[in-house]
Amino acid sequence: MKNIVIFGAPGAGKGTQSDFIVETYGLTHVSTGDLLRKEIADQTELGLRIKSIMDAGQLVSDDIVVEMMDKAIAADTKGMLFDGFPRTVAQAETLDKLLAKHGRTLTCMVQLEVPKDELMRRLLERAKIQGRADDNEATINNRLQEYNNKTKPVAEYYATQGKQRIVDGLGTIEDIAARIKQAIDK
Repeated sequence: MKNIVIFGAPGAGKGTQSDFIVETYGLTHVSTGDLLRKEIADQTELGLRIKSIMDAGQLVSDDIVVEMMDKAIAADTKGMLFDGFPRTVAQAETLDKLLAKHGRTLTCMVQLEVPKDELMRRLLERAKIQGRADDNEATINNRLQEYNNKTKPVAEYYATQGKQRIVDGLGTIEDIAARIKQAIDK
């Protein structure tokens, strides 16, 4: 049973490539962003708190995310693709513990590398197409800064475990998918 983290800055293509990985390996897709946006759309008390945090371009607290992840892992029977989690080293350590609690380990972390100017272009385009209020220029810059400060160290965490697989995130969707498959199967 494979358990994979897809990793990269906002706009790197995690969501786009997740469908390919899920289909290719028969995994359950767990997108933190989708789970959080559902809470917001449902206008739950938690969703309202999450919305104010995300609108400011900040990361949602570990406690909220970990609770959602534990439930997802417990319910899964196929293996998982984690999209948007972990975002901090503390979350990566917690994911290792959660997987172990359920008799699993992480197979690898696929890291999509994309230059900042391309990330900005993609996110602004996505904002136009999807009407996502959390994808405006100021918030994007803040999210990229948060990624560099807090999330990028997660790559080092997985590198020390020998689980980091760096993949060039530029090119056609198909070319990137082929590079991802090669990295996972390595």
